[in-house]
Amino acid sequence: MRRFPALLLCSVLAIPASAAADPRPSRAGPPDPAREGVLPTLTVTRTVTGLQIPWDVQQLPKGRLLISERDTRRLILWRAGRTRVLRFPSASVWASGETGLMSLAVDPRFRDNRRVYTCQGATTATGHDVRIVAWRMNRHDTGVRRIRVLLRGLPATSGRHGGCRLLITRTGALLVGTGDAAVGTNPENLDSLGGKILRLNRFTGKPLPGNPYAGSASVPRRYVLNHGHRNVQGLAERADGSVWSVEHGPDRDDEINRVVPGGDYGWNPVPGYNESVPMTDDSLPGTQVHAAWSSGFPTIATSGAAWVRGAQWGDLDGTLAVAALKGSELVFFRFDAAGHLLWTRTPDALTHFGRLRSVTRARNGDLLVTTANGVDDAVLRVSPR
Repeated sequence: MRRFPALLLCSVLAIPASAAADPRPSRAGPPDPAREGVLPTLTVTRTVTGLQIPWDVQQLPKGRLLISERDTRRLILWRAGRTRVLRFPSASVWASGETGLMSLAVDPRFRDNRRVYTCQGATTATGHDVRIVAWRMNRHDTGVRRIRVLLRGLPATSGRHGGCRLLITRTGALLVGTGDAAVGTNPENLDSLGGKILRLNRFTGKPLPGNPYAGSASVPRRYVLNHGHRNVQGLAERADGSVWSVEHGPDRDDEINRVVPGGDYGWNPVPGYNESVPMTDDSLPGTQVHAAWSSGFPTIATSGAAWVRGAQWGDLDGTLAVAALKGSELVFFRFDAAGHLLWTRTPDALTHFGRLRSVTRARNGDLLVTTANGVDDAVLRVSPR
């Protein structure tokens, strides 16, 4: 069993969001000075340290954290200040560029079934793919055993645009946000699993019968919830049950989208892989779904996201917290019930840690954020006070 220490409280910043977030201009969009509201002081703690490109973090019962590292392909358990590298077949994970051991999900019934899910690169007989795998953690928390591959065949080329975000909704469906693998035809091709949001049964891996193309003769098409995406990096479910996605644009137009079943989000970089076309191309047949928010130029490389909940967050309660890699910041977006952007906040307390990738809401309402700098990366705990 391999262990290495994780330092608690090795860096704590306590900065009032009301003073730091606004009126500091955000590349995510201008804040609204008329909406100061009651903003909390944010305490940011480097809870888990010594990591290497942690792609995701999810909370287990009893305060434990499950962490994936993309390039090392390690699955790590943190508990009470110590980390343990779990027994996990890392050698079976293909890592290249933006693909490796990526998103995690913890089953809502984990206390009973101890199931967790990974989205990961893999080697096939003819090349590589990205796939979704279900695992069972043992009772001693020392390793996982594979239950089954739920879905394989998500496209992979060099490892670029591998996606891949998992979300289990309150209805129990497993959603998968995928990348287009830098192949121009994938997003609009309903028979490709790339550039999509997919929806499946988390136990059997089968497409859910309520999917828009559930009756299709094409098996891949049955999984498609919507299409026309470039590289989906975030999925988050709002308190009203709506699901929102976050994705990378090319040199402009990172996007936050409201998930519409059967929707076409308009990314069609053809012929070849022509990244000068619009993220939402209205010249395509039919009606395209436009983004709820778009970065314009330049991008900030929006990534993971979580909806903020709890009165302790003050005016940030009910906002969407989105991590930015290139922007090296965490941005809070306020949308109204119809999905229109009202304002953004970018707290200075979360601009000192470099590239930020994943955001997870902890059970007590705190946010867990992973850094992606490649050296001494960490899981940050963001607590409002």
